[in-house]
Amino acid sequence: MNPNADWEQRSADLWAAFNAAPDDWDGEEFRERVGALADELGPDHPVAAFERACAWDSTGHSDKAVPLYRKALELGIDGIRRRRSVIQMSSSLRNIGQPGESVRLLTEERERGSDELDDAVSATLALALTSVGREREAVSIAVGALAKHLPRYQRSMANYARLLVESD
Repeated sequence: MNPNADWEQRSADLWAAFNAAPDDWDGEEFRERVGALADELGPDHPVAAFERACAWDSTGHSDKAVPLYRKALELGIDGIRRRRSVIQMSSSLRNIGQPGESVRLLTEERERGSDELDDAVSATLALALTSVGREREAVSIAVGALAKHLPRYQRSMANYARLLVESD
């Protein structure tokens, strides 16, 4: 179900070129190049939908990205791309005025397991929470995620994060 190594490398190279200088790219041209790669996978391939979503998102079109992330998830995207789909779609949902759905999806995602994207889930959730008026909870999540990366004060910061949302 996953693309072959050659396809993955060509996709990685395209994204690396874009990320190195995004302002040098014409959005439509970039989306066409991503689309050409996606076409190689076929119209019902979850990675094709995901890559198209990322291209729309990265060129400032969250509204066009959301349906493609949904499609990728419905088609059964797996691995790290599944989690990236949830994070990125949730961020886009917040951007287009649907922060409640973003909070719901990210809250569920935090319960699914742990990997290298845990802090991205937390950061995106914190942003979504601010959009629904739950700022204390947002700060708690952000400080809790940051605490484990501090050279000192990890325990204190984790406790402060917890206390922000615990009732007296």
